[in-house]
Amino acid sequence: MRRDMDEALLARLVCPSTRTPLRHDAIAGELVSDQAGLAYPIRDGIPVLLIEAARRIDTD
Repeated sequence: MRRDMDEALLARLVCPSTRTPLRHDAIAGELVSDQAGLAYPIRDGIPVLLIEAARRIDTD
C-alpha cells in the first residue's frame, strides 16, 4: 500500500466543504480538513473527496 502522496497533487486538492487546503495523514491514509473536522479516505491511491464518504474527526 502506497502511503506517500504527490506533493503537487496535494497542493491542488481542497476540502469540498470549506474549499480550504487538506493535510495528508499518511499513517491513517486520509486527507484531513482541520477546518471542517473531516477526514477523507484515500482508496487504492485515489482521494475520495465526497463529504458523505468522510468521517468526522475530533478537533479538540
